[in-house]
Amino acid sequence: MARVDEVIAKRLSSGVPLVGQVAQYIISAGGKRLRPVILLLTSGALGYQEAHKYSLAAVVEFIHTATLLHDDVVDESTLRRGRPTANENFGNPASVLVGDFLYSRAFQMMVDAGSMRIMQVLADATNIIAEGEVLQLMNMHDASLDEAAYLHVIRSKTAKLFEASTRLAAILAKASPELEEACANYGQALGTAFQVIDDVLDYEGNAAEMGKNLGDDLREGKATLPLILAMQKGTAEQRALIQQAIETGSVDQLSSVIAIVRETGALEASRKAAMSEAQRAVDAAQYLPDGPYKDALVALASQLLERRT
Repeated sequence: MARVDEVIAKRLSSGVPLVGQVAQYIISAGGKRLRPVILLLTSGALGYQEAHKYSLAAVVEFIHTATLLHDDVVDESTLRRGRPTANENFGNPASVLVGDFLYSRAFQMMVDAGSMRIMQVLADATNIIAEGEVLQLMNMHDASLDEAAYLHVIRSKTAKLFEASTRLAAILAKASPELEEACANYGQALGTAFQVIDDVLDYEGNAAEMGKNLGDDLREGKATLPLILAMQKGTAEQRALIQQAIETGSVDQLSSVIAIVRETGALEASRKAAMSEAQRAVDAAQYLPDGPYKDALVALASQLLERRT
């Protein structure tokens, strides 16, 4: 990861000071860096040790960071990772344009790998992520969203870059098609579990620990899995209250919504859904050669369920 950070620092440089300033601000905020981590761990498990893995790990982090910059503008978010969002600090125009810079820098770096297959995977992933974002926008304030539609959005919006990260490692290592597919399945399942837990924490977490405002999803009118399941399991009165909160984007009843989500067992059911995805990731990892890298990937999927931030 230190090598990846070196690549990130080097490739963030720009002749335009504001570009470096905004990009550095959001990247230096830290975060889990899960996408680069799983790319490096999968590369290690497959015995690939060349330097291309570091630049591609930086590429996926740049793509992810670009989506965060754009997301926070779309969602009008004010807090991320415990500090003001880039749009709060530098304004919406700077955030959108620096997000564009990071996307284009990522594509410049893809070309360096000299592989049409790698470019295809990353180009497809970036396009699917954008489709997922638009789909989520269309679903805002729609209380009729079901579990299948919710999963379709998060597999596009979040899990796709996880999937691309592990697939890239397999391509670099020239793994067999079967092994490449197993790696991609691990990434997709891990990314899905990660997002479900993220949505659970919006109703279960602690704002100080999470570094973002509780109830942000409700404020944006997002029908996430905890709310979908609470409406399925709740009384007509409880369902009507949640439906109104989603449709209006009002957090006036946030404490009541949280109480309903907890009382109906929707949080436990959501965690169970995440557990099922995490198990799918563990099963996919079994195709990898035994060793510390495989063990780390399995441990990562298992520990994801315990996250509180």
